[in-house]
Amino acid sequence: MAVIAESTDAPQKSPRIGILDTARGIALLAMASYHFTWDFEFFGYLESGTAETGWLKIYARAIASTFLFLAGFSLVLANTPEIRWRPYFKRLGMIVAAAAAISIVTFIGMRDEWIFFGILHSIAAASIIGLLFLRLPAFATLLIAVLLAAGILIDNVVAPFSLHSAVFDAPWLWWVGLSENLPRSNDYVPVFPWLTPFLFGLGVAQLATSFGWLRPLAKLGPGRNLIARAGRHSLIFYLVHQPVLFGLVYLLSLVAPAPPPDPTLTYMRQCRASCVRSGSETMCRSFCQCTLDKLQAQNLFSPLESGEIKADSDERVNRIALQCSEQAQ
Repeated sequence: MAVIAESTDAPQKSPRIGILDTARGIALLAMASYHFTWDFEFFGYLESGTAETGWLKIYARAIASTFLFLAGFSLVLANTPEIRWRPYFKRLGMIVAAAAAISIVTFIGMRDEWIFFGILHSIAAASIIGLLFLRLPAFATLLIAVLLAAGILIDNVVAPFSLHSAVFDAPWLWWVGLSENLPRSNDYVPVFPWLTPFLFGLGVAQLATSFGWLRPLAKLGPGRNLIARAGRHSLIFYLVHQPVLFGLVYLLSLVAPAPPPDPTLTYMRQCRASCVRSGSETMCRSFCQCTLDKLQAQNLFSPLESGEIKADSDERVNRIALQCSEQAQ
């Protein structure tokens, strides 16, 4: 990451902005703590759906937004005053290769929720789209970011308007993020709405460049602390940390296995985690409680949990889902 050298000669590489490396390092540690929670849930120490609901859901989104904001900021720093094509393609190639590796590994290990467009895929796509904004004035980039944020607000709050459409339900368009039926994935970070924090980062960096704020930022700290060093090697940290954490929790499960979960709590967690992909928290809470009550009243809960009956093929379960959906609305 370079800042602009104050010289009439060819641009020279300046010291890194240590505070940005530190911020990236803090985001990495936050990401690791969230993934650690996911690992404990996977092995049964936490209730199913814990990592996808409540404050942890907000925590995960804040972490992803931070990474994308910093990626947008860094794109400007690395390509000002002109695009450095060789380093750009080298960095992009590394991100694409790492994203592809994650997709392959998760497709083999957890096909039902494999990562086909996660945070690395999103950063790669945003880095390509970001080239279109590099030469725009800061106010134009920030205006577009604000419009995207307004679109998110309209899509999630202002009923009955929605930017989602069945046109985007085709698997080859899932990366856009506007499908009516959102696919299941352990890490789904589509272009919409996640291009928004990237453009905010890019616009703020353009603003900092225009007003000459980069050099003062570079003087705030050399970035020699351990957290900043982790931030300078974020891709390696990202690829290595989860196998290490997962392995540690696995070893713990061999020594002290988690107690068997309450099936009703597990059902509620899974139901709400699946429901909130297309509905509000309040509506999903009502819907899931309604279905649980009716399934238990009709002695269908235990057969459904054991796999004796299937939710998508049993008419009684479908009828309950329809009744509860109408009631929750």
